[in-house]
Amino acid sequence: MTDPDLDAAIAITRFGLGARPGEIAAARGDPRGFLKAQIRREGADQPEGDGATAQQRIVAFRDYQMARQQARKAGEDPKTADANDPVKLAQKLIREQTGGDFLARARLGAQTDAGFRERWTLFWANHFTVSATKLQTATLVGPFEQEAIRPHVFGRFADLLGAAETHPAMLLYLDQATSIGPDSPAATYFKRGPQRGVGFGPPRPPAGMPKGLNENLAREILELHTVGVNGGYAQADVTEFARAMTGLSIGGPREDAAYTGLPVFRDQAHEPGARTVLGVRYPAGGKEQAGAILADLAARPQTARFVCTKIARHFVADDPPPALVDRLQARWMATGGDLAQVAEALVTSPEAWQATQAKFKTPYEFLVSGYRAAGAAPTDIGVLAPILNALGQKPFSAPSPKGWPEEAEAWAAPDAIVKRMTWAQRFTAKATAGRDPKALAADALGARLRPATALAVARAESRPEGFALLLMSPEFQRR
Repeated sequence: MTDPDLDAAIAITRFGLGARPGEIAAARGDPRGFLKAQIRREGADQPEGDGATAQQRIVAFRDYQMARQQARKAGEDPKTADANDPVKLAQKLIREQTGGDFLARARLGAQTDAGFRERWTLFWANHFTVSATKLQTATLVGPFEQEAIRPHVFGRFADLLGAAETHPAMLLYLDQATSIGPDSPAATYFKRGPQRGVGFGPPRPPAGMPKGLNENLAREILELHTVGVNGGYAQADVTEFARAMTGLSIGGPREDAAYTGLPVFRDQAHEPGARTVLGVRYPAGGKEQAGAILADLAARPQTARFVCTKIARHFVADDPPPALVDRLQARWMATGGDLAQVAEALVTSPEAWQATQAKFKTPYEFLVSGYRAAGAAPTDIGVLAPILNALGQKPFSAPSPKGWPEEAEAWAAPDAIVKRMTWAQRFTAKATAGRDPKALAADALGARLRPATALAVARAESRPEGFALLLMSPEFQRR
């Protein structure tokens, strides 16, 4: 027999982003139904940012690149340039756009009434990581999530996969935009140089631009996004897949201005011939060849197993229950990768409702859940970013295409705990605003609030100290 009070607390603190005042009480009547109601075909909520598209950001970044090149040609040193210098102004704009996108996402997380829907979305954004560690992708992470991830998180995995892999942000982040087939017409043109009487062919690429095959995107699709590192592929499959994707790029000077910054397919850069990937032969073709491979990868049972294991690990435990993974995989395969059905299987699986809090919150989860417990939201990226930087989770800057780690050992080092405590003390001094920390504790954790923590909060010397003790309690640090 289930405990409705405990199930309500689990629904909000494990599947969601932490409880806002009154939220656990709202879920008590039907905790599983509360979560299922957040699954919707139209996708996830959109942060209230500046509304800029990836195309607009790419155009602006190329203007910045041109200004920087002109400054270099003029012999100007960006380090000593005036604050009104075009390069300096563009760099400032890039920082503001990236920070604004992240702040909008964090505010949504802190204020949403659909915490499960947002957590589910963040899982997929991390699965298909695009990082701001590259300057050219810094302002594209926000639009990438808004355009490629959020609309598809409760649709078919094949559609989400296609949207993510062909988005300009991913093409730039993993260097696909400059990949050229070794035996393509474009490669031949680059090797021979412009020939008199030959009118076809793209202009020569800028100095330093790769003129050959790039396997980064193909490798990460196989290793990280679909079948996984143990999915049965070999280096030859990576190379063949990379050849199939040649020609997939981003519109620039050679296309009509309307296509600047949008995904394009250039037949002249595509490697001709049939391809064989994971034992399947794909006939010669253009963009249809890569599309067919992506569709087959999305449908493979190895993909279902790999991704469902990641879902179970994210939501339930670093070492996920095999029965839960089996259940998710079975629903995935039975529905053709219908992510709404997989999400429903997750929130109705008994293995996902065990009382043990096996997951340690990442820094972002900790901060967002802290704001939610206080009924507040971040208002300044200049306040939010420094603490996340100190805790090792710099906004939009996962260190590699693998995304942020899930395991507790990545986030629970003693030094990191001390930094969490420092933030909690500073945050609660402003967030409590004279409110009773005992009531905040009951609202934040419900039946998960241990008697020892409740007593410590009640006996605290001040209200801010009581709230800080709540935020640093084991049951708040875990979900």
